[in-house]
Amino acid sequence: MAAGKGTRMKSSRPKVLHNLAGRPLLQHVVQTTAQLQANRVIVITGHGAEQVESALASTAVTFVRQMPQLGTGHAVQQAAPSLHDNGITLILNGDVPLIEASTLKALVEACDGKRLALLSVLLEDPTGYGRILRHGDSNGNVFGIVEQRDGTPEQLRVNEAYTGVMAAPTRLLKHWLQELTPQNAQGEYYLTDVVKLAVAEGTPVVCAQASSETEVLGVNSPAQLSDLERRFQRRQADELMSAGVRLADPSRIDIRGTLHCGSDVEIDVNCVFEGQVSLASGVRIGPNCVIRQASIGGNTVIHAFTHIDGETSDVRIGEQAVVGPFARLRPGANLGNEVHIGNFVEVKNATLGTGSKANHLAYLGDTTMGERVNYGAGSITANYDGANKHRTLIGNDVHVGSNCVLVAPISLGDGATVGAGTTLSKDAPAGQLTVARAQQVSFGDWQRPSKKPKS
Repeated sequence: MAAGKGTRMKSSRPKVLHNLAGRPLLQHVVQTTAQLQANRVIVITGHGAEQVESALASTAVTFVRQMPQLGTGHAVQQAAPSLHDNGITLILNGDVPLIEASTLKALVEACDGKRLALLSVLLEDPTGYGRILRHGDSNGNVFGIVEQRDGTPEQLRVNEAYTGVMAAPTRLLKHWLQELTPQNAQGEYYLTDVVKLAVAEGTPVVCAQASSETEVLGVNSPAQLSDLERRFQRRQADELMSAGVRLADPSRIDIRGTLHCGSDVEIDVNCVFEGQVSLASGVRIGPNCVIRQASIGGNTVIHAFTHIDGETSDVRIGEQAVVGPFARLRPGANLGNEVHIGNFVEVKNATLGTGSKANHLAYLGDTTMGERVNYGAGSITANYDGANKHRTLIGNDVHVGSNCVLVAPISLGDGATVGAGTTLSKDAPAGQLTVARAQQVSFGDWQRPSKKPKS
């Protein structure tokens, strides 16, 4: 169910499209359903339907719309014609992103095509949740759910809360949906009313309990979204540390995608990982780094404040490389083993061979560089002519002096040396020194301008 407006978010964006760990809330739920091997996934949209449907256009889901939004029961009624009578229908909420596949499998097993199965959770403070009502003690049969706004003081003291997730035999669910009425304080069709309908017809109603509060928490406000973000990040941090990763502070890491780590990986504070990131054994990440879509080889060191962005074309770094501090690797950067990229060096769509170095204040764009190259401070590849990009080819064992401009397309042969301050617009021959700069002139009678005295 993803039709709600989410008024308390105070946002023009539909609530289910707000991001948790870099992905929309609803996308988390849809990706979890993929582990259940369902025959069909139906997303019920309403408020901001076009935006929600566009955000999930690349996924294998079916959309139905709830217009207007008249409650959870009314929402599921819209999906009913798309449900096959034979089977089990699992109903999830698009704003509850951390529900685990193992929990949902247990709920489906509890249903078994014969019972109405509810997912519940025990909470110290269940305010805002519907309460599970049982006959007798806490192990008694379920006979109903009462919403917060409709409960009596005695009912609201129950701490077993209904999470909004249920599994039901589809044929029976369709029948119960037809019997729903809006006889409540809100004048809405409550999905929870199917419980009393099931009880009245003698269908067993059972509960499966969630393993933790975190996996069933919903998002209704920016504060709740922020709280869930930290819970999610801490859970990921704990999993990394259990696998042997050393985190300087597990409360100061953000994983907005998937992070794979080898053994003896060390990550300092305030690092952000986005998309698919792989850190091989022995990698060390300094503080305040942002790394997106990248693969980093064994025993490589990424120093502080480095920004690696492989969003459109993955960044690849070999073994025993050193990058940063304050370096920027853009899409298509491919660094070989033992490459050094120093402070304020930017690399884009460029390949650097084993042992090559660009240690200070340099730009390498659309470049193929060989092995053991030394690329001087202040040097750049001028790869753009105002209309098209051109490539620079640098052979093995080349030395480029400081403050050089290589005007692409251009080629530097193996062993070439380019003198400092050179603007190179023609190929540099292999094994030779190439210099292109104006003759130095000194003027003995020249006077530096001086400030006029104040009047």
